[in-house]
Amino acid sequence: MSRAEVARPVRMQRVAIVAPQATLRDALVRIAEAGNVEIDRIDDPAHAAPGPAARRLQRLRTQSADAVLCAAPPDLDALEQAGRADLLAGEAQLEERIAGAVRRGTMAALAGWCPAAEVHPTAARLTDIGGVLVPLPPPGGTDPPTLLRFTGPVRRSFAPLVRTYGTVPYADVDPTLPAGIVYVVMFGVMFGDAGHGALLLLAALLLYLGRPRRLAPLRRLWPFVAGAGLASALAGIAYGEFFGPTGVLPVLWLNPLAQPMRLLAAAVALGAVLLALAYGVGTVNRWREGGPANALYAASGIAGAALFLGLAVLVAGAYLGHADYALGGAALALTGLALAGSGLFTASAGGVGGAVQTGVQLFDVVVRIGSNVVSFARLAAFGLTHAALGEIVWHGTTGLADRGPGALLMAVLVFTVGNALAFALEALVAGVQALRLEFYELFSRVFETQGRPFRPWQVPVQHTPVQHTPVPHTEVAS
Repeated sequence: MSRAEVARPVRMQRVAIVAPQATLRDALVRIAEAGNVEIDRIDDPAHAAPGPAARRLQRLRTQSADAVLCAAPPDLDALEQAGRADLLAGEAQLEERIAGAVRRGTMAALAGWCPAAEVHPTAARLTDIGGVLVPLPPPGGTDPPTLLRFTGPVRRSFAPLVRTYGTVPYADVDPTLPAGIVYVVMFGVMFGDAGHGALLLLAALLLYLGRPRRLAPLRRLWPFVAGAGLASALAGIAYGEFFGPTGVLPVLWLNPLAQPMRLLAAAVALGAVLLALAYGVGTVNRWREGGPANALYAASGIAGAALFLGLAVLVAGAYLGHADYALGGAALALTGLALAGSGLFTASAGGVGGAVQTGVQLFDVVVRIGSNVVSFARLAAFGLTHAALGEIVWHGTTGLADRGPGALLMAVLVFTVGNALAFALEALVAGVQALRLEFYELFSRVFETQGRPFRPWQVPVQHTPVQHTPVPHTEVAS
């Protein structure tokens, strides 16, 4: 698999399930068991009436059950008498899809989507019953559903970041891996303490081992926690922080409390680099979504990138006293502004109203660039807060340690409880702030629209004969 394929959603193929009406049920059972075809749902009141299985399921009045399909057509009355809500639920889903089939003569067909690599294996499941899975051209104006590749533990652990924001459009780049890396880096800058980072690494190890058992459902997040712990530990080593300014580690880069302006400048510079990368990914996405013209004029594409870089060069040139750089940056910024304005005006209603709307939108674009860059100062602000809390705890500890055995025990208590509170508070704050920067400053440039998730129809199939012995079931009061 090429890098280009890994960096985008799974390629989808429009398909039609075609089978003789006599074997349509068997074909759909095999499709459900394969679980890799999303069948189009028909929003038609004529198909909304419940079928025989759905009506029997309603009469059971049981709590919701996971659907299961019978390999062979079952006796619905016997299923109802036996209280088999799972099998009735599976048959109800099957009825709904059979009702949506298009029929011509002795044949029936349904349309849907399937991962391109799964078309031939899925089609092979239908050949012995006379069914076929026919590739079709995608319908105009309709984007395929999105299925991302979560093939490794690292990608799977970073997946909630993107899913929480929304569904990646089918044409766009899959940002899961870089988004996760950026998140843990920003978290580490704000949570910079080698001791606290080591605790996160220990937590990641426990998650990997499945301990404690009640946290076993979170096991897949261990690479995410490990990445955050490693970034925090490295930042702590750079700051000379180990459970606060204990002197265990030397300062390799800067002391946050002694050099706050240097940390602030570094945070803003890091934010500028991340914004430039976001513009790059946004340009690629705009090109894939609407071609080169869309990428050129979009405020999150080349036009926005030119405006951003031009303003950055202008400010840097003015600060350093290089007039030629400042003029070059101004020219680049004006070019980007003109391109973005052309795109915005074209998308408006035109005329005076369109011009006013474009002016307001351009002003908003410029203000957002400035506010987004400055927003990354919070990396330094919360890094300073973490260091300040660590210093308060350490000063309280050292102030008690030399006052006798009783005070020494109090010092240990202050150190332990203080670090526990600082760890919990700063982990929460740094986690929320890193998420905010990811969503509002970066993803707002990477994405302009939302995609639709790929939802294949997947139901387990029971191949053994159905037992018709009645079983007790819990009724819910109507």
